[in-house]
Amino acid sequence: MHNQDPVFHNIDHVAGRRRPDLQHRKYTDGADICIVGAGAAGGVLAYELSKASLNVVVIEAGPFWNPQTDFASDELSMQQLGWQDTRIVSGSNPLTLGHNNSGRGVGGGTTHFTGVFLRFHEDDFRTKTMDGVGEDWPVAYEDLEPYYDKIEKEIAVSGPKHFPWGPFQGPYPYPEREPISANAQLFQLGCEKLGIRSVVAPLAINSAPFDGRPPCINRGFCNQGCLPNAKFSTLVHHIPKAIGFGAEVLSDCMVTQILTNNDGRVTGVTFVHDGQTYQQTARVVILASFVIETPRLLLHSANAKFPNGLANSSGWVGKAIMPHSSHDLYGRFNEEVRLYKGTPVLALTQEFYQSDPSRGFARGYTLSAHGSRPVEMAKGISKKLKLWGPTLRNKMLDYNFYGRITLVGEVLPDDKNCVTLADEKDEYGIQLADVSFSYGTNDKALIAHAVEKMHEIITAAGGTPEFLVEDTAHLMGGCRMGNDPASSVTNSFGQTHDIPNLFISGASLFVTSSGANPTNTVMALAARTADYIKDTLNQRSI
Repeated sequence: MHNQDPVFHNIDHVAGRRRPDLQHRKYTDGADICIVGAGAAGGVLAYELSKASLNVVVIEAGPFWNPQTDFASDELSMQQLGWQDTRIVSGSNPLTLGHNNSGRGVGGGTTHFTGVFLRFHEDDFRTKTMDGVGEDWPVAYEDLEPYYDKIEKEIAVSGPKHFPWGPFQGPYPYPEREPISANAQLFQLGCEKLGIRSVVAPLAINSAPFDGRPPCINRGFCNQGCLPNAKFSTLVHHIPKAIGFGAEVLSDCMVTQILTNNDGRVTGVTFVHDGQTYQQTARVVILASFVIETPRLLLHSANAKFPNGLANSSGWVGKAIMPHSSHDLYGRFNEEVRLYKGTPVLALTQEFYQSDPSRGFARGYTLSAHGSRPVEMAKGISKKLKLWGPTLRNKMLDYNFYGRITLVGEVLPDDKNCVTLADEKDEYGIQLADVSFSYGTNDKALIAHAVEKMHEIITAAGGTPEFLVEDTAHLMGGCRMGNDPASSVTNSFGQTHDIPNLFISGASLFVTSSGANPTNTVMALAARTADYIKDTLNQRSI
């Protein structure tokens, strides 16, 4: 048995594993666990299950990044950290997909997220009961609380001594980040003048040395990959530790099919690497990939026994996807703000998080002071506001004088917002995903209220609101968990109702979206699933 975690000071020890040698690999023995996807959920699962002496194979479609050679302070080149494959979008509010809401490569979206690390609140798990909207989760906050504690301690989340909203009010394992950026200071100034409470954001970013990784130096390119490794990602934390416990990570390998036998159990997957097709057998398969790719693979893997797709007897595979509404408001100030300086999100408020019937809509949102790199701002205001040529250039000459506030708004589940298969196929012969999304009436009312508050905060801080950029982020849902197999895809542990040795992990499981960044909840659910799998395998009940 393993007694303690292996300690790695960087990921150079896995550099040789970045291109798997599959020619000489043996497949006859199979694995205990095959995990598809090496992001926030897949990394936690790989670590927890390999630490329990299980034979774990992780298959990841993208590269095995090396931060020291692959990451750069370059917005355009680092778009490659997002999933750039073609998808078809439709609906009244078609989504922008890619770097802003997905990851590709070992680490997944954690390689380029902002590091904001929030818990869901108690009401987030029972919106139907409390507010008459959405659906209740089959888990409560109390079920996830020990896993929130575990994950935050394990990766040394930094945050304020007191967090004034929700059931967890601090302190965090590591002290809050300082100094904070000018953009964050202006946000907090505006909030203070309006009587709105705000705090320095809880972050999965080192405020002091931790686990062989340095503290943050405020380089500011969190969304382009953290070259110094001060920001947490499963690339630099869970995956190296899992490899130390014997897990095998196959990168640049696209899973194309989930295999089943005559008994209706999964037996493994097929995947393509360098144009060759391979097969990986396993006792348990866990889909820990993106909200679009998980239902896409389940639907594509349909066969005679499962004609509507795997785990889809309910018809809910691909349904009720939910982004966060993520509008950005840029305000111009008389003094320089320099949005590129510092960690992007260093202050936030959840003062409007809980439902308030007087506002005319259910649920709520988080507002964050959110830095922006120049290309991001230019692309946002040019595309959404039709600014081109000299007009755009003249506005961008004032880039250093702009501040920004970003919305993380709850979007209610709607089965018409869904992932289906298009007729067109990709290079692997898999039908492309057709992603349809439209805002509902409640969503629009929430956005309008949040935008008004953003205007008030910027104005109170001495700025002039100028550019509102409509956007979305943090895609969730599509394979929701539930107690009723007729209206959900999995149970509360991510075990599919139809196939007992097929599991789903990640944001696909979410029943509702909340008004908070989802990564902490994704990882807490994955840790809970890992415990369940270990227990049930020991009892031989999978």
